[in-house]
Amino acid sequence: MSKIMLVEDDNSLREIYSIRLTAEGYTIVSAGDGEEALAVAVRERPDLVISDVMMPKISGFDMLDILRSTPETKDIKVIMMTALSSEDQRERGENLGADRYLVKSQVGIEDVVNVVHEVLGDRAADGTISPVAPANAPEPSAPAPIPEPVLNIPRAEPVAQPVPPAANVTPAQPLGSLDQTTMPPQV
Repeated sequence: MSKIMLVEDDNSLREIYSIRLTAEGYTIVSAGDGEEALAVAVRERPDLVISDVMMPKISGFDMLDILRSTPETKDIKVIMMTALSSEDQRERGENLGADRYLVKSQVGIEDVVNVVHEVLGDRAADGTISPVAPANAPEPSAPAPIPEPVLNIPRAEPVAQPVPPAANVTPAQPLGSLDQTTMPPQV
């Protein structure tokens, strides 16, 4: 399973995201500040870090900068989440190497889950979510196509059925021979 590290100083938010992402099949590790997150990232080697920007000790931006400049952690995917919606902050996160930058007030938990699937690459092109594979699992080979059965059933030609004559029907009279007695009354 892919491992995600949640870095959030708000215990309630960290727990909510942890429960939801665990339900998606991810393994979750967490940290309450940037300093703890750096130690956990080196020890746990997560596939993805979801981090708040404004935290005690080391900010999310400083943590991201250190992650990107450390050989053991430079390739870890990172989603930055913040209450800061300014374009300057977004640019700073992107320039430091964040894979995504989300403003908390503009996204819900399901939006975050969808971004996680996209960043980790476990969402198919049609938008469906692929099952989460273990982090060290080899890529599955494509299954052999199942051949369509070939049925050699000859088609029957339609057979014309004779139409039986209707009972108690008299032959039609020529048009000129109709008189008032054979015409139905007009209503």
